[in-house]
Amino acid sequence: MADAFIEWQIDPRDHPGRGTAEERIRFLLGYAILAPSGHNTQPWLFRVRPDGVDLIADRTRCLPVVDPFDRALVISCGAALGHLRTAMRFFGSDACIELLPDANDADLLARVTFGDAITPSSRDVARFHAITRRRTTRKRYPDEPLPEGLGAELLAAAAYEGCELSILVDAQRKRAVAALVADGDRAQFADPAFRRELASWVHSRRAATRDGMSGAAFGMPDVLSAVGGLVIRTFDMGDRQGATDEAIATGSPALLALATAHDDPPAWLHAGMALSSILLSVTAAGWTSAYLNQPIETDALRPRLRATAGLAGHPQLLFRIGRAQPIDPAVRRVVSEVLVEDRRHAIP
Repeated sequence: MADAFIEWQIDPRDHPGRGTAEERIRFLLGYAILAPSGHNTQPWLFRVRPDGVDLIADRTRCLPVVDPFDRALVISCGAALGHLRTAMRFFGSDACIELLPDANDADLLARVTFGDAITPSSRDVARFHAITRRRTTRKRYPDEPLPEGLGAELLAAAAYEGCELSILVDAQRKRAVAALVADGDRAQFADPAFRRELASWVHSRRAATRDGMSGAAFGMPDVLSAVGGLVIRTFDMGDRQGATDEAIATGSPALLALATAHDDPPAWLHAGMALSSILLSVTAAGWTSAYLNQPIETDALRPRLRATAGLAGHPQLLFRIGRAQPIDPAVRRVVSEVLVEDRRHAIP
């Protein structure tokens, strides 16, 4: 089973420090692909260039029911971009990032080249080492205060990308947001199309696709992933899931709501890069996270979340943070599977 997680076992000492830009980028992409993505779809492709790399949206991995405008898909790609930037900085180079460089190509999300040589800060180093330790942990977290200084660090990470972050630790506000999460669960699971889409991404970690979510994420053995998918597809579990998520959210140390001033692809990319920095800081502090995006994915609830969380902008992500026992990571496709030479050949 250890081989299922081999993509997480990167040794920084293998970095080709004196290699070409292309050789260094290919190595650094091993960190980019460890970014989080909706349903672990991993909706990114990369085209290596002599001086850097292009980030391309793989819309064949979209979620048309839960994410009809590819908002979450682009945020996921932004998170991969953020992980790549963190890795580049650790190995001594600033990252020059141009978002949406071709107005005629909506799939070309970013172009990244090596910038000036830098000395990584202590925060750069901490976030880099957190990349391979970051997990999405859906278990309950004990309610305890945030580590000293973490809240300020997360607010700064969001602000750096021009994003807004609301950190909810007050019990009353957590209960109000948790109630919206439960409402979202009930609305989503009542929709057979939502259940079919979710079930289609529930795979065993041994599956050849190396994507999706193991049944272990839903509290069952990995070998029963197919059964879990069948159950999700067949039954409306909205009431039960809503009650569970409401209790978990209310009891978590903090709920985080990330928003942007605009609701368009550039804003989504910035939200993804902010998410990368936030989650790596959370991991470096010894904590973990899990998503509660139901109120954002449900149109009727998104404005209510905005008001309840005290946000001025458009809510893009909702998640909880806390402490939990270590778990296995999600599977990842190998870097060679997400490399393209010519995107016309990669995306039919």
